[in-house]
Amino acid sequence: MGGFFGVAAKDDCVFDLFFGIDYHSHLGTRRGGMTVYGDKGFDRSIHNIENAPFRTKFDKDMQNMKGYFGIGCISDYEPQPLIVRSHHGTYALTTVSKINNVDEISKEIFDQGHSHFLEMSGGDINSTELVAALINQKDNLIDGIRYALEKIDGSLSLLLMNQNGIYAARDMRGRTPVVIGKKDGAFCASFENFAYKNLGYHDYKELGPGEVVVLTPSNCVTLVQPGKDMKICTFLWVYYGYPASSYEGMSVEQMRYNCGASMAKRDNVKPDIVAGVPDSGTAHAVGYANESGIPFSRPFIKYTPTWPRSFMPTIQSQRNLIAKMKLLAVEDLIKDKSLLLIDDSIVRGTQLRETTEYLFDSGAKEVHIRPACPPLVYGCKYLNFSRSSSEMDLITRRVIERLENGNVTDEVLQEYTDPDSEKYEKMVDEICKELHFTSLRFNRLDDMLEACGVEKCKLCTYCWDGKE
Repeated sequence: MGGFFGVAAKDDCVFDLFFGIDYHSHLGTRRGGMTVYGDKGFDRSIHNIENAPFRTKFDKDMQNMKGYFGIGCISDYEPQPLIVRSHHGTYALTTVSKINNVDEISKEIFDQGHSHFLEMSGGDINSTELVAALINQKDNLIDGIRYALEKIDGSLSLLLMNQNGIYAARDMRGRTPVVIGKKDGAFCASFENFAYKNLGYHDYKELGPGEVVVLTPSNCVTLVQPGKDMKICTFLWVYYGYPASSYEGMSVEQMRYNCGASMAKRDNVKPDIVAGVPDSGTAHAVGYANESGIPFSRPFIKYTPTWPRSFMPTIQSQRNLIAKMKLLAVEDLIKDKSLLLIDDSIVRGTQLRETTEYLFDSGAKEVHIRPACPPLVYGCKYLNFSRSSSEMDLITRRVIERLENGNVTDEVLQEYTDPDSEKYEKMVDEICKELHFTSLRFNRLDDMLEACGVEKCKLCTYCWDGKE
């Protein structure tokens, strides 16, 4: 995934930029970057943040950088922001994107005389560099930004900074958020709206799908009007969004309470306690407990003094080990108890199986699992949520493949997404057995969408039902 932050200020912007970017650390684990523009031109710094948090790596840079415009990011993939020189002049660019048609776009650009792209480790083209090449195809920046938004299959939101200000653009379908904050003498653009609140900004506006604005210290001007069609990612509320975030008027924390409550209304088990897998499962569990009247408890405590999320390694086997090591059991709250445990989702199933086995080893009588979203049946085409290269990494797809003897078609998959079908019930039963749960019941798609409080036609549900 990834997140970005930008500031256009009458005075020096570096303090706000530094902390605004840092507030996006939950969205990425690999790289951070800051670029400022001031009287001495552009100044940029990019660091690897796999083994230390953003603040540690960029503290010295913050002390030395000066500028009145600044953009930066937390990135799970490419190093950025990039500084680009073209017929548009010199500009800095950072993106949150997933580009599915990289080969097609790069071939077109090569055919038009572009000489080369710099490859990252692994041989992938830097997505932000590819976006810059698209922008440079047009005669002016605004047309270039619009062209990039329209050309990319997947998603793209961006911040572009030059000597005139900061241009902010939201994805054509609004799959990721871009919000604008304002305070005396400054405007900011952010992925997460909570990121600027403690810096003295208040909400100014949320960009619509495909909207492009330019920020200066005194103004925010819309250059491209927003479109009408929105498909914001619902998983932002379920998992990726920070609890203090709000998208389209619905806070993440409240949505998770709503999810837990709707799950409780449909459930019939009577455990001794309700608990959430820290951190994202906790709010769902609070909502479930409040609705059901079953006590909320914390049989797991997450140890974070030296293992915050930004320290997580990129190798999946190591991530699994660290995730297990971070959860400390409170055995007095587990022994001889029937527990109902809520996690945000089941992806591969590995971590939740190990967590359940740990609970049984600690003396639990029963462990009932309640994922806060429906079964993930399709790999996301629109956001870089995972480094998985195959949908067969999903436990649902492996179980379906086994149940169907390898004869899996789109029509068959649709049957497994229907919570009232026999195939769905069989899939859930098989997952429950494979992961050694006492019982398993997923949240329903209709209940989850209702919990969002946003018009259903504006929410992307592709990973659950395959529908765009």
